[in-house]
Amino acid sequence: MKKNQTSITSVLLMSLSDDQETIHVLSIFFLLIYLMTVFSNFLILLLIVTCAHLHTPMYFFLGNLAFLDMSYSSVTAPSMLSHLITQHWSMSLSECIVQMFFVMFFATSEAFLLSSMSYDRYVAICRPLHYSQVMSWRTCNHLVSLVWSSGFFAPIIYTLLLGRLTFCGPNVIQNFFCDLPHVLYLSCTDPTINVLILIIVGSVLSAVAFVATFYPYVRIFRAVLRIGTSDGKSKAFSTCTSHLTVVLMYYASVTFIYFVPNTSNLLTLNRVVTVIYTLITPLLNPLIYSLRSKDLKAALQRALHIHRLHPDTATRR
Repeated sequence: MKKNQTSITSVLLMSLSDDQETIHVLSIFFLLIYLMTVFSNFLILLLIVTCAHLHTPMYFFLGNLAFLDMSYSSVTAPSMLSHLITQHWSMSLSECIVQMFFVMFFATSEAFLLSSMSYDRYVAICRPLHYSQVMSWRTCNHLVSLVWSSGFFAPIIYTLLLGRLTFCGPNVIQNFFCDLPHVLYLSCTDPTINVLILIIVGSVLSAVAFVATFYPYVRIFRAVLRIGTSDGKSKAFSTCTSHLTVVLMYYASVTFIYFVPNTSNLLTLNRVVTVIYTLITPLLNPLIYSLRSKDLKAALQRALHIHRLHPDTATRR
């Protein structure tokens, strides 16, 4: 560390706007988005837990996705709303690192959860007669355990390795939340080892998740193309549409945020994509599945019907 440099204890996040009227509009808009995200994901999770006919592997994974989206949004949205309302865009370095850990944890877990959901769709379409044996509850629990442990593995390594660094600024983060690349930029000691570990571990996990997500679809497309009738092909593809849409949204956002150079020309666009990924996508995911799933819509209609018929009973419950 250089002699005239002192360790920083807080970081300054980038404001989304300098215009006061724009800030008020953004505050209301993002608050509504966050409340809708929490409500819609919690509603899906509640329906999956309480409705017996939704106790299947596909909805088991969807319930985990709803919990992930709700949690991921809660890591970034409340703090951003607080900064927008108070116009106080600073946070302590320790809070920044904690936020960074959970951002990586939920984002990595989602990548592996999408892989598990791809495998579930592959078995359902390519091995339908063996579906109940292959996708047993034991298999589902093992897959979800692997999802959460994989999501925890990389972030804890990255976070522990931050202990070897000294942070002395500049303390400005070019984003509205803390992420690992931005935190490493604050270091005034050599972060080469951290960057090397980030590249190695991140590349391996990303490659595994990517292949495990898209390879089943190669097998699915081959199987579907062998179906003789157009109705059969349409029905087979319809079971994958929701999941494939969510997968493409996830990888498109992550690719732009982390792999497209963050130049001055693309800074505004990068910020827009980041907002979409952290706030809008967790809201769109449950909507996509709800609109495509007859079982979910039926469960919701049944729940609303029961509430209308027995409002007092529903209230007591």
